[in-house]
Amino acid sequence: MTEQRRDRSPCCAPPSGPPAQAMFPTGPEAAHAARAYVRELLTYEDEQRLDEDRLDDVLLIVSELVTNSFRYGTGPGDSVIVTVLTTAETVRVEVDDPSCLRPYLRDESGESDCGRGLHIVNALAARWDVDDRPFGKKVWAEVAR
Repeated sequence: MTEQRRDRSPCCAPPSGPPAQAMFPTGPEAAHAARAYVRELLTYEDEQRLDEDRLDDVLLIVSELVTNSFRYGTGPGDSVIVTVLTTAETVRVEVDDPSCLRPYLRDESGESDCGRGLHIVNALAARWDVDDRPFGKKVWAEVAR
């Protein structure tokens, strides 16, 4: 079984502003649209701005979480909600979908073309986890600034 690194640093600071949130219809273009949305959020205002390496990490996490949601957590006509919360120490990205099925880290084998998304999230995020919701789940990840 692969170890999941969910908590590598505490997040104690309150958000520096209200969360930004957008809904995306599921489909192959959802990850691209969500990345563009998050990129605009994190490069628009100086206090939100990240250095390019951190921004790339956040955008890759967004892509993986939205893609997983699209592939495994939604059906025709469903949407996913992407939420971004920032503090002085972290950027937190949340992806809500209507499925109650929890994602998990699959065993790593170099032979499969799929199943690597959460390993990427696990490698890049300071913390990540899944929160159950009454009508689905929220998968979230935090990246240190």
